Amino acid sequence: MAQRKATGDRCAAAGTATDRLPRKLYERELRRLQIELVRLQEWVRAEGARLVVIFEGRDAAGKGGTIKRVSENLNPRVARIAALPAPSDRERTQWYFQRYVEQLPAAGEIVLFDRSWYNRAGVERVMGFCTPDQYRIFLRQCPIFERLLMEDGILLRKYWFSVSDVEQERRFTDRLTDPMRQWKLSPMDLESITRWEDYSRAKDEMFVHTDIPDSPWYVVESDDKRRARINMIAHLLSTVPYHAVRRPPIELPPRPPAHGYQRPPRSEQTYVPDHASSLR
Repeated sequence: MAQRKATGDRCAAAGTATDRLPRKLYERELRRLQIELVRLQEWVRAEGARLVVIFEGRDAAGKGGTIKRVSENLNPRVARIAALPAPSDRERTQWYFQRYVEQLPAAGEIVLFDRSWYNRAGVERVMGFCTPDQYRIFLRQCPIFERLLMEDGILLRKYWFSVSDVEQERRFTDRLTDPMRQWKLSPMDLESITRWEDYSRAKDEMFVHTDIPDSPWYVVESDDKRRARINMIAHLLSTVPYHAVRRPPIELPPRPPAHGYQRPPRSEQTYVPDHASSLR
């Protein structure tokens, strides 16, 4: 166990069980940050900015929960999640970055990548889904690709969610018995337990090549999910030069008087059964 931790992600110093962020404090700060995210969204829309946020990390590191908190109050026409499935046979013959380019934002849009082109440096590398030559080409092209995005004006932020082996295994165990989260536990997730050091080495090598001044990685300690969400959102907001966009005042118009409209009888329409009444 000690050897595994030495080569992999370490336990979060601020995320131990005894120092877990209290729920009330978390919910209060999360609400404040989500209000700021809406302001950020409005700035992106008004300024025609393009924002890409990449969420990477180990399985069960808390990426999905953080993406949910980032996006849940945003306009889906402005902010969308890109979570691509395995590439098709046709996509496997394309330039590797091609299908990700199709997901990039237009003016006034935010795209949250739930995993990204970094699949090649992680699961594809460890599981042998790409050749050594494809892997080396990726490491060489990736910094160039990201510089091209930023030169074109795209705001790019990359977050790596770091979870300890002990906490990851605990979360996997929880998923086994939770019917609402069992779908999150795939054979690939189980494989990641036995390949912890392989993933650690792959992540370290990926950082050597892609953690560059123009496009740095920001590591989020995520043994405490509440802290991870708060810290990531606060950091994202601090890195974008947004400001509050003045919106025209909105007033509800007066409802006009009725002009003889009669609602059809309820018996002529099919209603959803009142299941809620059976709960009393």
